[in-house]
Amino acid sequence: MNIRKDIKVEGKHGRPVLLDTYYLNKKENQPIIILLHGFKGFKDWGHWHLMAESFAQNNYYFVKFNFSHNGTTPENPLEFGDLEAFGRNNYSKEEADLDVVLDWLAQNNTGRYNMNDITLVGHSRGGGLAIVKAARDSRIKRLITLASVQQLGFASRHPEVLDTWKKEGVHYIINGRTQQKMPLYYQLHEDVIQNKEKFDVEKAARSFSKPWLIIHGTEDPAVSVNSAYQMKEWYPQAQLEIIEGANHVFGGSHPYEKEELPAHTGQLLDICIEFLK
Repeated sequence: MNIRKDIKVEGKHGRPVLLDTYYLNKKENQPIIILLHGFKGFKDWGHWHLMAESFAQNNYYFVKFNFSHNGTTPENPLEFGDLEAFGRNNYSKEEADLDVVLDWLAQNNTGRYNMNDITLVGHSRGGGLAIVKAARDSRIKRLITLASVQQLGFASRHPEVLDTWKKEGVHYIINGRTQQKMPLYYQLHEDVIQNKEKFDVEKAARSFSKPWLIIHGTEDPAVSVNSAYQMKEWYPQAQLEIIEGANHVFGGSHPYEKEELPAHTGQLLDICIEFLK
């Protein structure tokens, strides 16, 4: 297997996009899978590398990347070393980062992978972005959402903070793992308001027309499993798979030092491979 880590690609908003690729050397024209991480996530979180290797072993060209403003830095992609960037992140920047990755793939294709066979995999908040992007971008052929939110916009999930957030210009959240006070500047909400139609997950789901696999765990404390049932209602043609007992990260943790996938992620992988085939 060929693994290329921390490829630095020039971004569109003054910060680079860092990406990893996983693929088998002997295979040509492999279908592409692109992973979009979630809120307070990053490409090297937990067991994502093991999942990437597993997809690659099944003959997929797997790409995972850091959103340019996710709070990590190219020098240290494993820690939130730039909280100012984190606070300045928004969905428009994240979509631009995904476009950077798609453009990089198109410009660097030597026949190893198939640009006409791209699947987006979005986890948590990354799932919401994956839905709205896949709905309107013809380059995306399939969608897989993992523990996905059913709406984008921090204020839509926490309306009680909106007045103070607007007045003070910043709202802080505590990272449970690192105990860092992470800023969210009000521009995040403004970006959602200014692009209300573009980032409307329900609208995108109701107009969807591609294969879509929805996976969620019954014991998800971060995003209720009801989110998955809601999206299935919006797009009845979607394949819905509920993993009994699975949490928000399907048994993973950070750091993840085991050599085998968590059991619930193993189930997830089997479901994904069957769907893709």
